[in-house]
Amino acid sequence: MEIRPILSVLMRHRTAAALIVLEIALSCAIICNAVFVIGYRTDEMRRDSGIAEDELVYISASSLQPDRNRDAMRREDTAALAAVPGVKSVTSVNQLPYGDNVWASGINLRPGQADAVVTASNYMDDGRLLPTLGLRVVEGRGFNPDEYQDHDALEADGTPPQVPAVLLSRPLAARLFPGRSAVGQDIYVWGDQPSRVVGVVDRLIAPGRGRTFEDSFHTMIFPLWVSNGSYVLRTDPERRDEVLKAAVAALVRADPNRIVDQQNTVSAMRRDFYSRDRAVIWLLVSVCVALLAVTAFGIVGLASFWVQQRTRQIGIRRALGATRAQILRYFQVENLLLTTTGIVLGVLLAYALNLTLMRQYELPRLPLAYLPASALLLWLLGQIAVFGPARRAAAIPPAVATRSA
Repeated sequence: MEIRPILSVLMRHRTAAALIVLEIALSCAIICNAVFVIGYRTDEMRRDSGIAEDELVYISASSLQPDRNRDAMRREDTAALAAVPGVKSVTSVNQLPYGDNVWASGINLRPGQADAVVTASNYMDDGRLLPTLGLRVVEGRGFNPDEYQDHDALEADGTPPQVPAVLLSRPLAARLFPGRSAVGQDIYVWGDQPSRVVGVVDRLIAPGRGRTFEDSFHTMIFPLWVSNGSYVLRTDPERRDEVLKAAVAALVRADPNRIVDQQNTVSAMRRDFYSRDRAVIWLLVSVCVALLAVTAFGIVGLASFWVQQRTRQIGIRRALGATRAQILRYFQVENLLLTTTGIVLGVLLAYALNLTLMRQYELPRLPLAYLPASALLLWLLGQIAVFGPARRAAAIPPAVATRSA
């Protein structure tokens, strides 16, 4: 089939053709980026945090007695919580994945370095963090008993804490010391005193979201205990609700002047943390479906209008010997030309939109694989949408078409 007659007809109806091309281009650009964002958010929601989420409960409490010794209260609380039936391990924490607190520090590889190499999240270990969270040391060792210090006491001195030992997550170790072992290396976090890397844990995700960290798994652990009233308990998955209730009661018995600020399972905290992501995903899915529907109806409407307008032309072609298959193919090729033009323009718009999202929301660059996938989807949609009107055009009898002139 020659393309020139089709192009000639389209040029005579350039306004309607331009509107369809623009509609397809916008659909292509938005759907490409929407599907990419859906995939990106879904991958984030499926990430393994590195902790035993299904076995953990979290409690945050505060006392109404401001003059009470916080470290003594922490020791009493951990002892009371450890005695709760079903508790395997308990630890006091400064932060937790999917929680509200975010502790972070810049890391230097030499003293006096002007700009930090990378920013990482800080977890404080009171001696029970690793077994409670289910963290696994994959290289080196854990902390020795004589390496633990009181973070609050160090802060009270007014000088930065001097911590001789630190654990890094595997992604952070690879970022700081690519191609070599991090164990035995020194990093500088607070001041010019080094912290020696004594071990590497497999995975540990940082709390919070957004632009704080280069990588959400850039985390480090210090042998410091923090007395802020936040505790994590490890138990059997089926006993979490029971243990949580008993643990809250144990804290209140230990100190009646107590306010329990937060109590939840870590699994529920994860669901709440990603609730906004799920809402965004469903919104984008709805937008994609709506765009595809509008595009399909636009193609159907335009094709139906053109069939009605070209009844005499179709009848003449049928009288001159054109078969139904040729008429059908004519409209399919015409739609293919419009769709292809819209896709080419849409690809350019998709990359422009992606650059905006990269600048504003720090999303990664749109992978090339999304472009042919979106093009194939729109080509298929266009052919399906035009098939009905094209089939009706092909079914017009030559005599009836000619009399309608």
